Amino acid sequence: MKKRTILKDTVFTMLILCIAFVVSLVIMQTFDLYTTIPAIFTLAVFLISRYTESYVYGVIGSLVGMFAVNFAFTFPYFKFNFIIVENLVSAIVMLIISIMTSVLTTELKRQERIRVETEKEKMRANLLRAISHDLRTPLTTIYGSSSAMVENAKDLSKEQMVELAAGISQDSQWLIGMVENLLSVTKIDSGDMKLIKTPVVLEELIDSVLVRFKKRYPKQEVQIEIPDEFINIPMDAVLMTQVIVNMLENAVQHAVGMETLILRVSTEGENAIFEIIDDGCGIPKEKMDRIFTGYFETGNLPADNQKRNMGIGLSVCASIIKAHEGDIIVENLKEGGCCFRFTLKMEEMLDEQ
Repeated sequence: MKKRTILKDTVFTMLILCIAFVVSLVIMQTFDLYTTIPAIFTLAVFLISRYTESYVYGVIGSLVGMFAVNFAFTFPYFKFNFIIVENLVSAIVMLIISIMTSVLTTELKRQERIRVETEKEKMRANLLRAISHDLRTPLTTIYGSSSAMVENAKDLSKEQMVELAAGISQDSQWLIGMVENLLSVTKIDSGDMKLIKTPVVLEELIDSVLVRFKKRYPKQEVQIEIPDEFINIPMDAVLMTQVIVNMLENAVQHAVGMETLILRVSTEGENAIFEIIDDGCGIPKEKMDRIFTGYFETGNLPADNQKRNMGIGLSVCASIIKAHEGDIIVENLKEGGCCFRFTLKMEEMLDEQ
């Protein structure tokens, strides 16, 4: 990777310098202008510094530009001459300006990288706080229930034992889902996950989603609205199932007052449009811009039995859809509730010969 970057930057530097040289020759021959030529090479140095990884290329571009201007665009033409005071001063001024431009551009890129890394660290810290909040309640419940079963086994009835075991099972399933979400988003964001797309029939995807969703929420009805025609969509079926299940579960957990939950799929051109719609309480405006980051503050949420994943599941959704080269948005509906909408490219159907 490092060798490839060096080769790319070297080729880019040579290309920009050649273009600057040719453009300068054209300007000199066509318009008989010489004063703009140093500016052209300074611009070339700026572009080199902006789009290469090291300041070295900018400095090299500055030196090459200085010699090119002295050789081809100052008297005597097509000869190096630094004896003439005017040529020497022009060369030094151009070199200084070019090097300063290169250094400044490189420093700006370095500052931008530092800013991005600082933002990432802040996001990681917020994520860690969110995870700590989310995991504390189910772990406490599991520990309390299991301790009660061990310490009071003789005093508990069979029904009580079953109830405690069911609570442990439910919280354990929730923890497994949370860990799966975190692993998925971490792998995708770090680039470790290799996405392999295969054509998936829409109806099979929806069936898989419902089977998984019903295991956790057997009493929650989901209205399905999909086209009648046969639809194939290239995707990683496991990850995309996780996306839709996460969104449905998010509605169940957070859409206070929800009575209707809809999973709708439609087509528009080459895109399949997925919508998860609820008629609950909607999403506060202050959380709209950060809802897919998974890093917003936990605030003063109570540490009770209402397990809140703090948007981590939605962060997984956004990462997976981005990896599929799709788009995702969310909006509050005028009639109440909200709609999560994402798009995927459908398989291109070739006409049979």
